[in-house]
Amino acid sequence: MFHAPPPFTIDSRQLYLEIPQSLEAQEEPYSTAGACQRGWINQICLQAFLPWFKEEIAPTARVYPNSAALPSFWEVVNGTAITFDRDRLVLIPTLAIDDDELRVPQEWVDIPEWVADYYIAVQVNPDDGWMKIFGYTTHKILKTKGVYDPVDRTYSLESEDLIADINVLWVTRQLNDPEALRAEIIPLVPIAKTQAENLLERLGNPDVKFPRLAVPFSLWGALLAHSGWRKKLYERRQGLLIQSSIPQWLQTGVANLAQQWGWEKSEFVVVPAGMRSAEPVMGLSRQIIVAEHTYELRIFPKSASEDYVWRFELRSTTPGGQIPAGFKLRLVTEDLQTFENNEDTATTPVDMLYLEIILELGEGLVWEIKPAPEDYDREILRF
Repeated sequence: MFHAPPPFTIDSRQLYLEIPQSLEAQEEPYSTAGACQRGWINQICLQAFLPWFKEEIAPTARVYPNSAALPSFWEVVNGTAITFDRDRLVLIPTLAIDDDELRVPQEWVDIPEWVADYYIAVQVNPDDGWMKIFGYTTHKILKTKGVYDPVDRTYSLESEDLIADINVLWVTRQLNDPEALRAEIIPLVPIAKTQAENLLERLGNPDVKFPRLAVPFSLWGALLAHSGWRKKLYERRQGLLIQSSIPQWLQTGVANLAQQWGWEKSEFVVVPAGMRSAEPVMGLSRQIIVAEHTYELRIFPKSASEDYVWRFELRSTTPGGQIPAGFKLRLVTEDLQTFENNEDTATTPVDMLYLEIILELGEGLVWEIKPAPEDYDREILRF
């Protein structure tokens, strides 16, 4: 952190952070030059801001929903969400020379799943190696006092309407300021699976340079609100028109994107009903963290000879560890609909939770665990 990058006139209330020369943006695939630049500048902003924020204000701060999800956000919209304690903030970086306003994409303001408590305005100067936090505001202020621009679908606030000193954020939280941070917003109407597929086919074409402006916000927001569809949109814009399936992963290896989400091939030993001998079965597993404890989610065919009955298991990774009472393993359809026998709940501590589901070729499911795992981001698994 430093305070006087000449030749600028410095406002002592505004925070300047140095962009360490060692920081290098990771190479992530994006469909357009604009998305590539957006991903690059958001990554630089995050890498410079988060360590300072964790050290000075909120040690528990972390990326929301997780780092692996960031490219699927930056592909289509500017901004990065960070959770800390019970709150959420969104970093909004800009390369503009003038810091006269904060412009927040509508997605961060009007999609209920994306809404934050605070919005941080950041001026980034990568050439000179610094960035300036020139103010912040709350969702309530942005929604009630901000100017909505229907052309680029943003809410804007003039710099004089921003709180210049980010340390005020910490002070008000420490004093338990009763101010309501979030304004009420109109819920988005969920869209049907067929409509989502049509939108994905259309907006997944990388020739559509600005997908966020290509359809009414009611449809666009509802599509992004389902994080499984948001990921599919990102995949399609990278040219992955057909999402690889679980059976494909077991035959040819787990896809790169799936590896980023934590999936890996594993061999499990199962004992078929009515048989004494166990048999090895290839499946998938990933580790998840719930309430600071690590668990393993497993998916595998019920037997090596059956690939239409799939078993989902949740186990503790601790030897002898159990699933606490109150935990729930739940499966829903791709468009988040429930079905018969779709959940297993631990009423007392148990060794595992499990579900066995008959699935048709090409069918998609979404897994859920309650309490929600750390870094959980909904995903669609194809079978």
